[in-house]
Amino acid sequence: MTEVVIVDGVRTAIGRRKGAFSEYRPDELAAIVLDELVKRAGVDKADVDDVILGCVTQIGEQSGNIARTSALIAGFPIHVPGVTIDRQCGSSQQAVHFGAQAIASGDMDIVIAGGVESMTREPMFSNVGNTKVSPKLSEKYEIINQGLSSERMVEKWNLTREELDKYSSESHIKAFEAIEKGHFEKEIIPVDVLQADGTITSCKIDEGPRAGSTVEVLSGLKPVFDENGVITAGNASQMSDGASAVLLMSRKKADELGLKPKARIIARSVTGSDPTLMLTGPIEATKKVLLKAGLSIEDMDTYEVNEAFAQVPLVWLHETGANPEKLNPDGGAIALGHPLGATGTKLLVTMLHRLERTGGRYGLLAICEGMGMANATIIERIE
Repeated sequence: MTEVVIVDGVRTAIGRRKGAFSEYRPDELAAIVLDELVKRAGVDKADVDDVILGCVTQIGEQSGNIARTSALIAGFPIHVPGVTIDRQCGSSQQAVHFGAQAIASGDMDIVIAGGVESMTREPMFSNVGNTKVSPKLSEKYEIINQGLSSERMVEKWNLTREELDKYSSESHIKAFEAIEKGHFEKEIIPVDVLQADGTITSCKIDEGPRAGSTVEVLSGLKPVFDENGVITAGNASQMSDGASAVLLMSRKKADELGLKPKARIIARSVTGSDPTLMLTGPIEATKKVLLKAGLSIEDMDTYEVNEAFAQVPLVWLHETGANPEKLNPDGGAIALGHPLGATGTKLLVTMLHRLERTGGRYGLLAICEGMGMANATIIERIE
């Protein structure tokens, strides 16, 4: 089967909800990423076979196939198509999988996979409105929100509020250290933002990390979903705005164009999990992708497991036996934010640059998804 490589990857900084990108249309934000990605790689826009973007809240400015409209805004010729997909929090990771599968099968040579989400301009669940769950679904499964699912996970794995808040505090510490050391500088595209006073500022640093997010401070926050529970705004991911993308290519095409790819995609997996407990999917997705790759968790040099809620990576660590030191070493969504449709490739871009910076070989990415699903991806850095 055709070898699939990642030639490059970029992202915007991640803006807080109602923050730096609050006045920025998501289709225009995604267009900046698409334009910069091909410029960095030195690829002709006309040679791209497809643009696949993840976006969860497909309403308003994010409706009407934002992958297509963003590509047109970015100046891609009209023959380059685009498609928008929703696999919840793993949407852009699934975009990578779909793009890689198209290339591996020989159907395409060059695909851009990424995602975008403005949780400011198109709030989460605004596409759902007053729609209720089908009785035919609720007869089969207990359908609850992710917050209550999180409370049940915490109870099942006997986690304490202190453990959740400690993990969350460490996410902020790691994120600040990564920013200070310049770990994200190469992957972030500076975006000029028009301020209310008419001035223009360049947004090039993630807005999410909050100074003073100590265990003591976090422990003072009230539970959000259950007054007797432990899930708070402090140990959950932040609502955010942002865009990200990677350029996928067959190794043959990369060689033909004289490009040096950064990594190859070794294996992909996707799985369904209990739609009530919902957020346990990364455990089985990880086992599945490791089996496909013929590798073990010990072979991985780093892993990104999305911090939808603090218990997700903690339970994943417990069930996989993974090394905590290798997990989200630059912080995660609790500190850096979680722009739903963009998160998958945002994390992939960060992991890609980390492997390049540290000289690591293998990286694993896993993301839990609404209604009980998960994707996992293993990449190998190319020397």
